[in-house]
Amino acid sequence: MTDSHRALCSDFYINFKLGVKMELPRKRETVLELFERVRRRFPAMSIFRPLKDELALESPSDDPLHRWVAVKATSLRAGVVNPPSMTEAYDLHTELAEAAPYFLSISGLDVEFVELLYGFDLECGQNHDAVIYEALVGDSPLAGLLDREEGTPLDCQPVMGFSFGEKNEYEAHFEVKSRSAATAREGEPRTEPISVYQTVRRVGGVGDIRELPGVVAQLAERGERLLEQRSVPSLLVPLRNAIAFGSL
Repeated sequence: MTDSHRALCSDFYINFKLGVKMELPRKRETVLELFERVRRRFPAMSIFRPLKDELALESPSDDPLHRWVAVKATSLRAGVVNPPSMTEAYDLHTELAEAAPYFLSISGLDVEFVELLYGFDLECGQNHDAVIYEALVGDSPLAGLLDREEGTPLDCQPVMGFSFGEKNEYEAHFEVKSRSAATAREGEPRTEPISVYQTVRRVGGVGDIRELPGVVAQLAERGERLLEQRSVPSLLVPLRNAIAFGSL
């Protein structure tokens, strides 16, 4: 991951998702030919997993730069974990945007949406919901819903989204995910992280399927701008500070 992201979280990842309206072909030779092309481009991606409802190709889980691709009935997904640079994260997604339409017979009319998800995992041994509450809610009108002297935050997982663009064809979604209640009893150490997700999506078809790599590039540009202007100062820095300096 980049140095700036490394200072904010334990793991950083960028996922790609292409949603389509009609089911994708999942015949043996069709998907394997796509996966072989991906493997030639990224040789470490050598593990093929035919799962119940998806076909997946990935690099070893202990690889410093973990990449994966999955074909499901109506979506193509991919992810890159802890990339040393943003460019290296987008390489896989651009490769799929260029190649997948021809191997999986995807047309511009078939495209339902294209999205990039930026994910951040923050290690936290404290009560996740209390940390999120103090970092993001404590000074807002929503704080009036809870008397901290009488109660402890039990479920605090903010979600927000908005649309933008000339025709509102783009969407941005922000989510903070806690795992306290599900992963640890009171007094036990918590091993799961707090996760912050920023998703940037373009909704609707594309005029020419050859434009798909350009759509990914546009999403990357908008996604990075939102990271710098919104997610980092408004979500990640307050959470990082609350984890590092808070006493909950």
